[in-house]
Amino acid sequence: MAQQLAYVIITPYTLHKSRTGGILARLITRTGLELAAARMFAPSAELVQRYSEVVVSTADPQDRRIQELIRDYILRNLAPDPKTKRPRRAMVLLFRGEEAVRKVRSVVGNISAERRGGETIRDTYGDLVLDEHDQVRYFEPAVLAAPTPDEAVSKLKLWASYSDRDGGVVESTTIYGPEEKPQRTLVLIKPDNFRFATGRPGNVIDFLSRAGLYIVGIKVHRMSVAEASEFYGPVREVLRTKLKDVVASRAKAALEKEFGFKIPAAEEKHFGEILGPYFGDNQFDNIVKFMAGRLPSDCDPALARQPGTERCIALIYEGVEAIGKIRDVLGPTDPSKAPPGSVRREFGSNIMVNAAHASDSVESAQREMAIVNVGENNFRAVVEEVYGKG
Repeated sequence: MAQQLAYVIITPYTLHKSRTGGILARLITRTGLELAAARMFAPSAELVQRYSEVVVSTADPQDRRIQELIRDYILRNLAPDPKTKRPRRAMVLLFRGEEAVRKVRSVVGNISAERRGGETIRDTYGDLVLDEHDQVRYFEPAVLAAPTPDEAVSKLKLWASYSDRDGGVVESTTIYGPEEKPQRTLVLIKPDNFRFATGRPGNVIDFLSRAGLYIVGIKVHRMSVAEASEFYGPVREVLRTKLKDVVASRAKAALEKEFGFKIPAAEEKHFGEILGPYFGDNQFDNIVKFMAGRLPSDCDPALARQPGTERCIALIYEGVEAIGKIRDVLGPTDPSKAPPGSVRREFGSNIMVNAAHASDSVESAQREMAIVNVGENNFRAVVEEVYGKG
């Protein structure tokens, strides 16, 4: 069966309530589909108007009244604020696989005032409250998704056509006080979270939501060998020096076992001086392979800048003291030393396989964001790859 693309739009209200992680976890684990791309949007009035015009459809299993509620909701809640003219944030997730539209829609669910369970995303995060006269008092769909493959194609092409102008790393979507100085920081949800269809990527985002920050950029990224080498470049010299004592002790123990005599402490230190840089380079190469899927030494130079085989999610968080707040929730590099409730304690295995990376300073954030380029539009590239342009 041919591959399909299905989209899920996370509404501004759902983003504001930090429900993104829980929704992503459900979509990944319950559909088994590949998260192919993700992009933040600050939808313009023009995009919102055009999208609203194609929402009501005879192909949608929901009754017309619900469809009209969704259309009116889109016009009111996705367009820029009519008072401040400030754009709102929306996140579009793109899933790929067989029967992707049906699988996504079954997890998203339909909207009904009678539903009381939590089986679907809309059961849990959406609301439809009617008064005694059967009039709508409150309505929140939580997410938006196409009902059929044909409608998914047309609506995806619409969003893709606006994805350069209205999408990327969004600007001016949040109001700050005169004394508040927001920062931006990069988070990478590492490849160990994507070995199989697991809720871990969403769970990590859910943990990070405790920082009280705003997601302003998201990208599904396959880091190249060249990018990984540049990204982790500052670590290389640290590893060459920091691991001297470790390699010295291990070399001493191995040689004593092999030859059956004790080696003086002075010679042990000498082993570290000789072997430490080589061991550090080896560890650095392993980090690059973990992130990109290829060892630098085994990589044909022509492939060095090609997307790697491993997948991660790159996020840009914005807010006051964003760098420190994210680092606090993330925890120390070594998961065994991370406090309970931190990302790395809950999801990390060792110093390298530690669930996520976050920038440690303003300078690092700027450097790392430039390398990963979260604003790159691979959302449109995936749509055009599957469905063509136009």
